Amino acid sequence: MNRIKEVLKEQGRTQTWLAEKIEKSYVVVTNYCNNNSQPSIEILRKIAEVLDVDVRELLVPTK
Repeated sequence: MNRIKEVLKEQGRTQTWLAEKIEKSYVVVTNYCNNNSQPSIEILRKIAEVLDVDVRELLVPTK
């Protein structure tokens, strides 16, 4: 599970904006945001970089 949708909302950004920044389709980003699919580690790092957050902020902690 990831927190991409929550971080986007906190920053006032849209899924369309993120899709353009990471060069993925809106549908792919929507699937990430709704936890229907999970980004690879490489893509997750790119998303964190674009959002200027630590990659750990995008993940739901397990402990």
